[in-house]
Amino acid sequence: MILAKSNPKSTLQEHINDALQIANVLKQSFTNITSLIPEEEFWELLRISIIFHDLGKSHNEFQKILQGQTNNSWNSQRHELFSLPFVKALNIKNKDLIYNVVAGHHKDYEKLIEKLNEYGEDDDFDLDGIEEILTFEKAFKQNIPVKDVTSILSEYEIQISEPIIHNPKRILQQFKQKSFTDYSELIKLLLLAGAFKQCDHLASAGIREIKHLEISDFQYLYETDYDFYTHQQKSSKIIGNAILTAPTGSGKTESSLLWLQNQLKKTGNGRVFYILPFTASINAMYERLNNDIPEKVGLVHGKLSAFIENKFKDDDLIDEQKKKEIKDQFKNLITPLKVVTPFQLLKNIFALRGFEKGIFEWAGGYFIFDEIHAYNPSVFAQIIVLLEFTTKYLNVKAFIMTATLPKFIRNELENAIGDFETVKADNALYENFKRHRIIVKNGKLNENLQLIQNALSEEKKVLLVCNTVKQAQNIYKSLESKNKVLLHSSFNAFDRNKKEKLVFNENTKLLVGTQAIEVSLDIDYDIIFTEPAPLDALIQRFGRVNRKRKKSISDCIVFEGRNKSDKFIYKNKGVIDRTIQILKEKEQINSGKINEAELQEMIDFVYPEWDKTDKDEFDLIYNLLDNFIKKELKPFIYNSKQEEDFYNQFDGVKVLPIKFSDVYQKYLQENKFVKAESLKVQISEKRFHLLNYKNGIEKERTVFESIRTEKILEQQFFTISKKYDSELGLLIDEDEDVFFDNNQYI
Repeated sequence: MILAKSNPKSTLQEHINDALQIANVLKQSFTNITSLIPEEEFWELLRISIIFHDLGKSHNEFQKILQGQTNNSWNSQRHELFSLPFVKALNIKNKDLIYNVVAGHHKDYEKLIEKLNEYGEDDDFDLDGIEEILTFEKAFKQNIPVKDVTSILSEYEIQISEPIIHNPKRILQQFKQKSFTDYSELIKLLLLAGAFKQCDHLASAGIREIKHLEISDFQYLYETDYDFYTHQQKSSKIIGNAILTAPTGSGKTESSLLWLQNQLKKTGNGRVFYILPFTASINAMYERLNNDIPEKVGLVHGKLSAFIENKFKDDDLIDEQKKKEIKDQFKNLITPLKVVTPFQLLKNIFALRGFEKGIFEWAGGYFIFDEIHAYNPSVFAQIIVLLEFTTKYLNVKAFIMTATLPKFIRNELENAIGDFETVKADNALYENFKRHRIIVKNGKLNENLQLIQNALSEEKKVLLVCNTVKQAQNIYKSLESKNKVLLHSSFNAFDRNKKEKLVFNENTKLLVGTQAIEVSLDIDYDIIFTEPAPLDALIQRFGRVNRKRKKSISDCIVFEGRNKSDKFIYKNKGVIDRTIQILKEKEQINSGKINEAELQEMIDFVYPEWDKTDKDEFDLIYNLLDNFIKKELKPFIYNSKQEEDFYNQFDGVKVLPIKFSDVYQKYLQENKFVKAESLKVQISEKRFHLLNYKNGIEKERTVFESIRTEKILEQQFFTISKKYDSELGLLIDEDEDVFFDNNQYI
């Protein structure tokens, strides 16, 4: 009996059968794969790959390890390499694809080649010239029970005569140097590799079921007491790519789901990705969709662990293991609809480790981009490359929606997705969406606090948006309200999750925030006070006021005075100047009431063309990434430098406020790693290096015992000596006191 796993013990055939079961489930959930590869060919190649992938585990010394014998001489060899002589003996078309998949299903080719270098060549001897160095071929002959393996293969009706025993190094080296002249061959290999890894990993995790969306999942959309808008009706009939332009609060999300339902009905099943720019809006969208389509919605973003920890903190039935299972389900194929940041998709076209699984998950799938305007030129360039690659080679269908888009941005999107249909809210709807009055005020927001306090005294729900965290903190402290909330990026996960819940509380009378509240938060305030920002950002901010149009006309007050630090947030002064200019012009017309049908005209005035610096950045990133995908993207080849570059552009640095040092180490001792990580605050890399230079950052280390393995582990982390307040967040200009109380975090 050949074992495949030791804990719990399972035989090789049991593991193969488990993975084959997953393959059958995938076949039901990825019906669109047939538009890329002939169906029978793909699923048969996957079946054979699964059967062959772990045959090398039959190695006598590896079996000793699985049986718990310490007297073995396995010496960290790679079992997948010992599977390859059996693959080589196959007499079928495309067996080279199976060979590559089996070889690379655990380690990248670079590491496999390093391992193969440890074997001798023919006639190799050690330094003393006495003992012959074992070749790979001899290791195979001495340790692989060929008859037992061929007997297993016969159970799956696969006959081979004899394994073709060879050292795989030359073949792997050739693959590393290979350029794919036929891109369809590369796509086939990528999809096969991704599908295989999904089967292997899900089977190893004990997962036997994968959910997929049904047409009936969208029935709730038809159970409302209002008629669909024209743009929603049109969205429900489109097949293929679409770009929707409609006012904030006009049911764009429902439009995308009506579109999605029609795709599933007419073109078949695929995985769905709902893409948003900010964590707060992602969490809110997840809660909303999960309520309507229960148990089929997942979310993936950098703060996922903290989100799950907070969501189930009061549920005694959800222990640490269950939380891990929920997190894994959100991240893997189980949930057919995921709410994600673009980061989670983009990392796959950078060929980060394991990217093949992500590529497969996209195949024949659906991307819904909400508020696509909200990205800087670098990220937008990457999104354009992503759309080009997925729509052209993976048959992805995209639904892109926004309130407004500069023409040059729209042109890039249109070119990226190829054939598409335009959907726009009708003029009658725009007429009905007269809900905002523009008022431009002289001076700075922080010089007009009494005006804001007056609105609070009148019992209005007040939204106040600042451009920097520091400004938001100062304004929040200066205003009096019994029910006020501050939301920005400088909270730890514990406090941020609490804040996000309070944002939706009806009793909240004052919300002070930064850009994080601009996009896709379904909140409805009476009046907004905001610092100057680009027009498209302001339009999003205005969309959180009088969202449901139940308050007649609401005031949107924009202060034109800029703070010195604003230039680091919005660097293009011309965009801000033109925004204030066009707002002042509209303020003089019709008492400042905004006609939302004119927003596109206003946007085109503010953004007549690409800013040269922005365009140069866009072109640079686009050309580099596009060239990488066309010439270098290959499965089983990972670039650690590229991985580092990718994470650096998105991630700040997580630091631990010094006041949490003791409780952080307490959580580590208890192996409560998510809780420990949730105490940290993210700061920009630039801020990190500045503080590090000024001795505001210290690198620390602690040791603790793993409860599961009883091994002693070491953890390194950065502490920051700045003050942290649960209501205000990280106060970057204030040093922490020596004494502090952390009971609220225990």
